[in-house]
Amino acid sequence: MKEALPRISRVALLSDPESDAGQARAAEVAARALGVGTQVLRAGRPGELEMALSSAQKNRAEALIVLSSASFYAHRAQVVALAVRYRLPAMYHNKEFVVGAGGLMSYGADFRDLFRRAAGYVDKILKGAKPADLPVEQPTKFELVINLKTAKALGLTIPQSLLLRADQVIE
Repeated sequence: MKEALPRISRVALLSDPESDAGQARAAEVAARALGVGTQVLRAGRPGELEMALSSAQKNRAEALIVLSSASFYAHRAQVVALAVRYRLPAMYHNKEFVVGAGGLMSYGADFRDLFRRAAGYVDKILKGAKPADLPVEQPTKFELVINLKTAKALGLTIPQSLLLRADQVIE
């Protein structure tokens, strides 16, 4: 987000209190290191999304980062529509917010790679390995997806350096 909007000074973090697991705190630390202020917006239910994004606009947030949440994923069309309505450039954790719902950009784990690697675990377990003996792995492959249609609708110009690194650009 900082590379897409170099002059950004304040970002809103949309957090689901039911599934945050420290995401907001980690995002606040990262933002502070970049000299960006944060505002945490808590929305646990779809009915709270409108109020949360309205609050971001009232508090002059210049962008929105939507943290990982099953609820946000299930209601991604509503989340994206509200971000666009409140003119908040938004970054999401999953490309389905961008590819299927029209969000601005996403950066997150490549789920196809995760599922492929999970198949290896299933194979080992079926061959007798004990699940408790298998190592926990972190994602190693991430995807950046940018939607230029949404960028244009928001009046944004995405830097060429970011577009060149994107795994997918929607035009």
